[in-house]
Amino acid sequence: MVEVFLLKTSDRTIAVPALLKKLGLNDYSGKQVAIKANYNSADPFPASTHLETLRSIVESLKRAGASGITLAERSGIGDTERVLEEMGVLALSKELGFKAVFLDDVAKEGWVKFDRGETHWLRGFYLAKAFLEADKVVQTCCLKTHRFGGHFTLSLKNSVGLAAKKVPGGMYDYMWELHGSPFQRQMIAEINSHYKVDGVVIDGIKAFVSGGPENGKLVEPGLLLASCDRVAIDAVGVAILKLYGAKGKVGDAPVFEQDQLKRAVELGFGVQSPEEIQLSPLNDEAKKDADQIESVLKTQVA
Repeated sequence: MVEVFLLKTSDRTIAVPALLKKLGLNDYSGKQVAIKANYNSADPFPASTHLETLRSIVESLKRAGASGITLAERSGIGDTERVLEEMGVLALSKELGFKAVFLDDVAKEGWVKFDRGETHWLRGFYLAKAFLEADKVVQTCCLKTHRFGGHFTLSLKNSVGLAAKKVPGGMYDYMWELHGSPFQRQMIAEINSHYKVDGVVIDGIKAFVSGGPENGKLVEPGLLLASCDRVAIDAVGVAILKLYGAKGKVGDAPVFEQDQLKRAVELGFGVQSPEEIQLSPLNDEAKKDADQIESVLKTQVA
C-alpha cells in the first residue's frame, strides 16, 4: 500500500511541513535536493506554484539538513527567467539561499539523452541532468485540467518542464513533437519512467476544473496532498477534479483509464491500481474528503 496524505486547510505554513514530515524528512540530511515546481507561466496560483508553498518546502528541507537545494525550471509559456522573476522565485532564492536554474540556458552537457526504445517519442528525449544526479528529488505541482491535450496537469505532466524543448546545437523541437502527437499523454508518462521522485506535494487549495494550464474555471477544494508515489497522488488528484465537476475525458473515464495513468501502470513505476492507495487524512476536516475521493477512485465505470 502507498499512502497519500491529505490536509484540509488554507494555511500552507502549517500544512506543507506536516505533509513533508510524513514523507521521511530525516532522510534528507546532508543530501543535495532538486526541486521541480510548476512555473509554466507567470500566471497566479493555481496556474503556478504559490510562493508560500515553495517557501515552506525549502524551509522544511533546510531544517531537515539538506546540504544544497536547487530549483530547476523550464517554462512552456514565456521566458523562464522572466517567469521566475515575476513570480517572486528569484527574490525568494536570494532570501533563503537556494539555487534557481533556468533550463533554457543549460548547455548540452547538462542534458541526458534517452533513446526512443519502446516509447512513443520519435527521437527519444532529453532530461535535465540536475534531476538525475540529485540525491533527492521533490516535486510540487498544482491541481488543474489541461486543455492542450494533457487532459490534466499534476505531477506526471509537471515533469515535462524538466525535459528539453531544444538541445543546444540542435534544431529539433521536442515540445512541438509532444504537443502535436496523438500519444501526448503516453509520452508524459514515459518521461516519468526515466527519473525518480522522492516526494510530491500538490497544492489543491484552489484548482481549475476546466481550461488550464494558465487559466480556467476555478474551484476551491481546500486540500494539500503529499505522497512518495507520483501515480498514486495523480490518481487522487484526478478523483478530486472529478468530484469538483471536471468534464471531458477527466470527467468521463474511470481514474485508472486516464491515458497518463494507464501508461504509467504499463511502465510499472508507481501503484498499479486504486486498491494499492491508502488515503491518510491528517486532520478531521479531511476525513469526509478522503471518503469521497476513495469512492471515486474505486469507481470502475464512468
